[in-house]
This record gives sequence, C-alpha cells and structure tokens, in this order.
Amino acid sequence: MLMGDGFSHSRSDTHENKGYSMDRQKLLEWAGVATAILYSMLIALNIGAEFIGFSLLLISAFLIGLWAYFGRHRGILFLQLFYATAGLIGMLRWF
Repeated sequence: MLMGDGFSHSRSDTHENKGYSMDRQKLLEWAGVATAILYSMLIALNIGAEFIGFSLLLISAFLIGLWAYFGRHRGILFLQLFYATAGLIGMLRWF
C-alpha cells in the first residue's frame, strides 16, 4: 500500500500490527504529558514544591521515553535523556 511518505508498505508495517498495544502507547504518551504539565506549573508557581516538580519531570521523561522507544521516535527518546538528567539534578539540588 502506498503511504504518505511515498514508499510502499506491507500491512505488517502499520501500527495495528506492531506487536504492542496502542492503548498502552496512548497511556504512556498522555500520562507523560500530564506529569510534564504538572511539573511546569509547580515550578512556575514557585510555591516551594520544587522537589515534587522535578520528581514529576523525571517521571514524565521516563513515560515519554518509553512511548518514544516503542514508537521508534528516536529524537524524542534522546531528548528525554536530557529531561531525566534535569529532573535528577533538580531533585538533588532541592533535597
């Protein structure tokens, strides 16, 4: 079948047949997004919840990193390594 990228793909190349659940993919993606939003709000509000905020950043990086790994989004996966590092540094500095 001809996909939008101009290459012919067999049915086994589509997301429906990858061997992982799209429900799990969506859960990882949106749980990671939600924790990132909570992290950014806690840090921006400057209410003394920095350790919790940076913990949420680390959790978010892990969840989105898993999503990126399973979905083969290598650039996003690489970016999550830096977010996880920032989360760890923030946790250590605010502990």
